Amino acid sequence: MDASKAPSASASAPAPASAVSAPGSAASASALVVLDRRVGGCRACPRLVDWREEVARTKRAAFADWTYWGRPVPGFGPSDARLLIVGLAPAAHGGNRTGRMFTGDRSGEVLYQALYDVGLSSQPTAESVDDGLELYGVRITSPVHCAPPANKPTPGERDTCRPWLVQELRLLRPTLRAVVVLGAFGWQAALPAFAEAGWTVPRPRPAFGHGTRVTLDGPDGPGGADGLDVFGCFHVSQRNTFTGRLTPGMLRDVLRTAAGAAGLP
Repeated sequence: MDASKAPSASASAPAPASAVSAPGSAASASALVVLDRRVGGCRACPRLVDWREEVARTKRAAFADWTYWGRPVPGFGPSDARLLIVGLAPAAHGGNRTGRMFTGDRSGEVLYQALYDVGLSSQPTAESVDDGLELYGVRITSPVHCAPPANKPTPGERDTCRPWLVQELRLLRPTLRAVVVLGAFGWQAALPAFAEAGWTVPRPRPAFGHGTRVTLDGPDGPGGADGLDVFGCFHVSQRNTFTGRLTPGMLRDVLRTAAGAAGLP
């Protein structure tokens, strides 16, 4: 990748979580842009900062001509999304290289193909931030925004990163109606974030499972228009897709059902 095409972001530390404005249509769109910029400058977890920057320096031989992003990866998709997909964390040579969620790695190949198949993206591939990809009514994010060693964030890193997800959920809340959570780690991280963002999470908390569907009441109460349907789906990791634990058909089924719950065509 030509260095002139590399994504850019402020490297300064982000403002506190409370600095982002409250939900509202145009205000939310502007605030989400600010939030994404602040996410890209976060340096709160020393282990993750060291790792993501080391990977960006040493690179992988196949990507030697790329200028790696090497920073936290913000969410991707429209500010008025009705459906949110929550993953785990960026891949070292995927999102950490390209600067966009699930872009440039094998997991992304599976996810974006499925999104395209069910009519939620403009193309079936995601290679770089300037490849023209658009999402239709869908946003993609993760509970941990930095690439972790061995793809395993610690519980402390997950909890430190949670305020970013809570803010993102609050800003999306006016339009958000469904969420697909990929994997048990994402499920465990997302449920407390939903609660902090204003939805009511049942107790005991629902267990993760592929195909699980849980409806969370919003501030309007049971049956209110601001309720949220949350779906569990096995993660699109190579381990799951190569072994057949998660097939393309299984992924399409969850995405199609979630899109219907979100009111997407």
